[in-house]
Amino acid sequence: MTDWRSRFGFHTAPFTRELSVAHRFSLPMFDEVLMALFRAVDQRGSAALVAPAGTGKTALLRALLDQLPEARYRVHYVKVTDLSNCDLCREIAVACGAQPAGSYPMLVRRLQERFLSTMSDDGVRPVLLLDEAQGLRPEVFSLVKILTNFEMDSRLVLSVILAGQMSLRDLLRQPAHEAVTRRLVHLASLRTLSRPESHRYLAHRCSIAGATTFPFDTGACDAVFEVACGNLRATDQLAAKALEVAHDAGAAIVDSGHLAIARRLLWP
Repeated sequence: MTDWRSRFGFHTAPFTRELSVAHRFSLPMFDEVLMALFRAVDQRGSAALVAPAGTGKTALLRALLDQLPEARYRVHYVKVTDLSNCDLCREIAVACGAQPAGSYPMLVRRLQERFLSTMSDDGVRPVLLLDEAQGLRPEVFSLVKILTNFEMDSRLVLSVILAGQMSLRDLLRQPAHEAVTRRLVHLASLRTLSRPESHRYLAHRCSIAGATTFPFDTGACDAVFEVACGNLRATDQLAAKALEVAHDAGAAIVDSGHLAIARRLLWP
């Protein structure tokens, strides 16, 4: 049986999550957010990235890490879960190699000492990336303020990037978190793709996977956008399944009928 990738001229599977930074989909929206986040870190500030699920947040964060050379920055990545102040501190301590401590105040002190040592002794700038930050408990938000407060707020040592889904914006707007929000020098956001952007995205992903001809007709492209509503993750899932459906049907190109079948196979 002919492999479906060979049928459509791909040398690798398209629409997978295994996408290098060099092959990311470039749009002014993505490039502007990437530049804003980089500028915030470069100025020793902190920032937030708010985006609906499946709109490219993680890919953009990987691109940001790629922009921060190891010779100048040391980035510590922590994926937030429903943790207490102390437990989140422990997760951050593991990520940055800080010495453990039994009490919360001592653990905070150890973290600050570690960040100061990174900058003063190692000569690189510490950056803390808290992903899925919409999961931060309200009482844990104050930890961001504490960790970025050095020498009575007279030194800029640690940059924090809060990244999360749309409910993160609601958390940042709460009066109780004003002290944290005012420490952010930029609040970036992402949106879903427009119809033309969705078409371009399909063509881009097919091209970098090796296709010499575009295997979706216009009706299929429109159907992908209408079903996925410009969501990148849903677009990837739908396009990949439609290619399989078209292959099994012996078709040389994906049409809207294949998309309809793919939709039923993915989402009842």
